Amino acid sequence: MAVYERSYGRYTGPTTPEWARFLILPRYAYESVFKSKLFVGFLALCFGPPFVGLLIIYLYHNLSALQLLGLTPEKLNEIFPITNDFFYRGLWIQGALAFLLVLFVGPALISPDLRNNGLPLYLSRPFSRSEYVIGKMSVLLILLSAITWVPGLLLFFLQGYLEGAGWLAKNARIGFALLVGSLVWIVFLSLFALAVSAWVKWRPVARITIMILFFVLLGFGQALNVALDTWWGSLFSAWHVIGSIWMSLFGLAPGSELPRVGPSWAALAAGCLIFLGLLSRRIRAYEVVR
Repeated sequence: MAVYERSYGRYTGPTTPEWARFLILPRYAYESVFKSKLFVGFLALCFGPPFVGLLIIYLYHNLSALQLLGLTPEKLNEIFPITNDFFYRGLWIQGALAFLLVLFVGPALISPDLRNNGLPLYLSRPFSRSEYVIGKMSVLLILLSAITWVPGLLLFFLQGYLEGAGWLAKNARIGFALLVGSLVWIVFLSLFALAVSAWVKWRPVARITIMILFFVLLGFGQALNVALDTWWGSLFSAWHVIGSIWMSLFGLAPGSELPRVGPSWAALAAGCLIFLGLLSRRIRAYEVVR
C-alpha cells in the first residue's frame, strides 16, 4: 500500500501479554509436529510403561483381580515390589523414551529458521533472543514433561491414595526424586537438541550428530575407564551421569561403573552451560558472512 494514500491503519486488536509472547512458537511447532502419524503413534507408545505401572498398582490393591490371575499379594510383591526402585526403573524407561522423542522433534526446531534466514524476522520484533530460545525449548519441555514426571507423579499419588494415610509422607523422597530427576534430564536434553539444531542445519545429519555425541562419548568414557582404571571417564557419558544423579535422588546405592554424585552434577551443569554458549553464538538477528 502506497504511503501517500494515507489509508494505512495500525493494528487495533488485542495484544499478547509480554510474558506469553514466547508461547506463539510452541503453538505453531505443535501444528507441524502432530501432522506426523509416526510421531503421534510413538507418543502414544510412550504412555505404555506408565499404564503398565498403573495396572501393577491396581493389582496390589485388588484381591479379586489377583485371585483371577492366580496370584497372591506376596507373589506380586516378589515380582514387582512397589518401592523407590520401582519408580526409579520407570523413570529410566521414560527417560530413554524421552531421548528418542528429542531425537525425533529436536533437530527441526531451530535449523529451518536459520536455513531460511527467519531469525531477523523474529528478532526485529519485540521478541528477545531469550524469549526465542525459551519458546523453542518449551516445545520439548512440555512434550517431555507429559511422558516423564507427570505420569510418574500420578502413579506416586495413586499409590499413596490406595495405600492409605502415611505412605506419601513416608515416601516423599520418591516424589521429589521423580520431579527433580525428570526436570534435570529434560533441561539437559532440550538444550542439547537446540544446540545441535542451531549448528547443524540439515535434519538427518542433526539426528546422526545427536546419536554420535551420545553413544561415541559413552564408548570413549568406557575406554578411558578401562585404560586408566578409573570412573572419571563416565563423566563423558550422559547416561552414566544422569544415572548417578537419579540413584542419589532415589536413595539407591550407585554401581561401581557410575561416577560420583558431585562430579555428575558438575558435569551436567557444565554441559548445559556449553549448550547455552553455542546457542548464544548462533541465535542472532544477523549473520556475518566472510
